[in-house]
Amino acid sequence: MKKLICLFWLIFAYPLMAQDYSSPILTNDQPTNIGNYNQSIIYVFFNNEPCQGCAEAISIIENAYNQQFDNEYNLFIINYQKDWQSNFIRQYDLSQPLEVVLVRVDDGGAFGYRKLTNLQYMTSDPTSLYDYFVQQVDNFLED
Repeated sequence: MKKLICLFWLIFAYPLMAQDYSSPILTNDQPTNIGNYNQSIIYVFFNNEPCQGCAEAISIIENAYNQQFDNEYNLFIINYQKDWQSNFIRQYDLSQPLEVVLVRVDDGGAFGYRKLTNLQYMTSDPTSLYDYFVQQVDNFLED
């Protein structure tokens, strides 16, 4: 029951608490990790539009997360066009095929977010995309 409540909290309540704005990316219908409610969140949002480069960008982002941030932050890959995910569209003003949202969490509360866009256009240089993503996460979510 606790896991169900935690999952509900992460999927529906966190997006309603974010305040700031910047720019990010991710994919999947379910969280890849329920994680700690006190860890900041990396959302990778995708939609149903055809997108050349989105799958590769998501793969690079997941790889960077697994190598750099696995125990530090929570990662969720979400198709934001599913009916039950529509609150993400409003909260983070999602419209592109791939967007990453970094949400800063402290003491269980969200304190701003940064949105990363156009990452699918950076896949021609995977190392640069990897480094850019890591740098953005470090700059916004590091204490």
